[in-house]
Amino acid sequence: MTRTSALRNAIFTAALILTAGLGCNAATPIAPPKLDATLAHAPGKETAVFAGGCFWGTQAVFERVKGVIDTTAGYAGGSAATATYPQVTSETTGHAESVKVVFDPSKITYGKLLQIFFSVHDPTTLNRQGNDVGTSYRSAIFFTSPEQQKIASAYIVQLDEAHAFPNRVVTQVNTLKGFYDAESYHQDYALHNPNNPYIEVCDRPKIATLKADFPELFKDYKGK
Repeated sequence: MTRTSALRNAIFTAALILTAGLGCNAATPIAPPKLDATLAHAPGKETAVFAGGCFWGTQAVFERVKGVIDTTAGYAGGSAATATYPQVTSETTGHAESVKVVFDPSKITYGKLLQIFFSVHDPTTLNRQGNDVGTSYRSAIFFTSPEQQKIASAYIVQLDEAHAFPNRVVTQVNTLKGFYDAESYHQDYALHNPNNPYIEVCDRPKIATLKADFPELFKDYKGK
């Protein structure tokens, strides 16, 4: 664990004492998108990129989804020159902690991935998830095709019109200009550090939500 990661955990643990009961993810089941792609006729690979707070938990969820081929924790929204963890956590680079999800569109649709994404974090808090505060923890979707942009934008409108959350969705929908892999120690972090207080409080509930709300899509994950 780096000193920066250790500092994050120390601050978070202390904050728990002051904010007991404050969750790191939304727990209310939400409806699937009305507008979605159909399952492809043949196996293939498509890329989606999501930012929903700390990338440890986002990766821990999507690597356990059937139809997902690979996940990578990383940074999106800024430039390659600023894509290091110390720089990103300075909240000056424009990056969001993100996860690149490579999936098989013949097994799972982009819309279903969006439904999972919105189910495991709070998309209504601007630049914040739980006690993680800053633009690097913002809720964002980085689309890789016009179809993804259309589906994501329509879904946000649908969620707001249905009052799926107590407040309006503030999730950004931006084109993916670049994705930069995070340092190796961040990959599969939740899997390798299950007893970390941050993982216990923020990320285990996300995995539990996935298993409870999407049992047909849940798969065990033991690492790459």
